[in-house]
Amino acid sequence: MQLQTSAIPDFYYALFAFYEPALTILGFIGAVHDPETTHNAQAPWPVDGPPPASLPKASIVTVIQLAHVCALMGVVNFFILTAIRKHLSMHPSIQEKIVHALMVPLLLGDCMHLYVTLWALGDQRWDVAQWSPMLWTTIILGFSLMIPRIMWHLGIWRYVDARDGSKSDVIITNKENTMNEKQ
Repeated sequence: MQLQTSAIPDFYYALFAFYEPALTILGFIGAVHDPETTHNAQAPWPVDGPPPASLPKASIVTVIQLAHVCALMGVVNFFILTAIRKHLSMHPSIQEKIVHALMVPLLLGDCMHLYVTLWALGDQRWDVAQWSPMLWTTIILGFSLMIPRIMWHLGIWRYVDARDGSKSDVIITNKENTMNEKQ
């Protein structure tokens, strides 16, 4: 297996700088396009209390604002991870520290998002047969980001300074020498 010399190699970069922003931006577009459906599809409605025919303006604004914050987080990921890969490519230990500072709150957010979603469902949380397609999508897509974030923290498929530091120094020195020779 080839030694990884980046704290954010292609797999994680594609996932967190493209897949995650795409999901959050699409969610925002969906909420702006149809905030009522976005609101009403979040959780199952009781048979005797269907969703309201129209939402109050405050609910519409809240749905769109929450979707905007999610999209903003996705866009922030793109710009931070792109800058790290571009400007710190020769410093994987610094990459690791900065990406760690980004990934910790995002992983905590993933866990809390799952927890509060299930908590808010109350007694219906384990009645998965009644979950709406939107709720299933929320849970599944949440895991599709949370599991790779856990993998990143475990050091799977990426540079880990404590493990790879002395090995990668030779590789990085060779890269720097090659770049200097080309100049």
